[in-house]
Amino acid sequence: MSSKKIARIRNILLGSGNPIRVQTMLNTDPEDYNASKKQLEEVISRGAEIVRITVPTKKSVSVFSKLRKDFDIPLVADIHFNHEMALEAMDAGADKIRINPGNIGDNWKVETIINKAKKYGIAIRIGVNSGSMPKKILEKYGHPTPEAMLETMTEYTNFFSKHGFDNIVLSAKSSSVEQTIKINELLFKNLPYPLHIGVTEAGPMIPGLIKSSFALSEILKKGIGDTIRISLTSSPINEVDAGFYLLKLLGLRNNGIEIISCPTCGRTKVNLESIVNEVYKKLPLFKYNMKLALMGCVVNGPGEAKEADLGLAFGPNEALYFEKGVSIEKIPANNAIKYIISKIKIIGESHGN
Repeated sequence: MSSKKIARIRNILLGSGNPIRVQTMLNTDPEDYNASKKQLEEVISRGAEIVRITVPTKKSVSVFSKLRKDFDIPLVADIHFNHEMALEAMDAGADKIRINPGNIGDNWKVETIINKAKKYGIAIRIGVNSGSMPKKILEKYGHPTPEAMLETMTEYTNFFSKHGFDNIVLSAKSSSVEQTIKINELLFKNLPYPLHIGVTEAGPMIPGLIKSSFALSEILKKGIGDTIRISLTSSPINEVDAGFYLLKLLGLRNNGIEIISCPTCGRTKVNLESIVNEVYKKLPLFKYNMKLALMGCVVNGPGEAKEADLGLAFGPNEALYFEKGVSIEKIPANNAIKYIISKIKIIGESHGN
């Protein structure tokens, strides 16, 4: 389904049946150019398609401008409270501005942002959260319910429409799974703009992944959502990986290597966890479409992993390489990682994926 309207962020289109895009946000000091550049390189290498960067100060605008010149990926300037920072970020090359009109202040300030965005052809993501909703709406509903968030968003989009602006992405997040699902259903039903979906403040790695995956799966399976972020108290690299894996497992994006690995037991004679982690870090994760098996012993080798395109089953000193459940050859265990990565590239390229 997806949204009826389309938003353009640099060379990417959101909504109206376009692919669901994976994004993340840098967590480096926005005034530290070297750290921000390094992390941006890392998330791009993992496949990030849109990256958000907070821009709270004039020095951070300068850093943002340098990053814009270094990279071609769509960059979003995250703005809170200060409309001047939004204007400067657009001058610095932002492809999209993320604002919550409720914390920008007077309407004339929001209007200046709209006018400059129109001038440059820049998208605006309108965010709504419980901390900065209009007082009259909070009083009406008692607390920030999904219905209150919908009414707030409707008020904001009407203001943007009145000023002739519709290059818009909407985002209304909650730390509650139930509320996240509900508000996105309401936005999809009532407003025609592309939706950025995610659970805010989802938590550390494991709880955050579980909470985000449950909520976003329920939303995405209904055809709702045009771009996603798996928000974690962790590295942005993990957010990107998680986003692509979720879309792949739901059948919404085809590209990506799915790793199958056993939980290990007393039969395992190698440190399979370290092997899997090393392979994972070195893989071109979202370049090829295939299943890779990394198994701890011959019992859980070619037989149990016969659905995998290729894989390794490890013994104490050597590993058995197999394809589609068929044993091919044995290789020294200390050469296994380099070997399997080379095989992935050969098979991936030969299949044209």
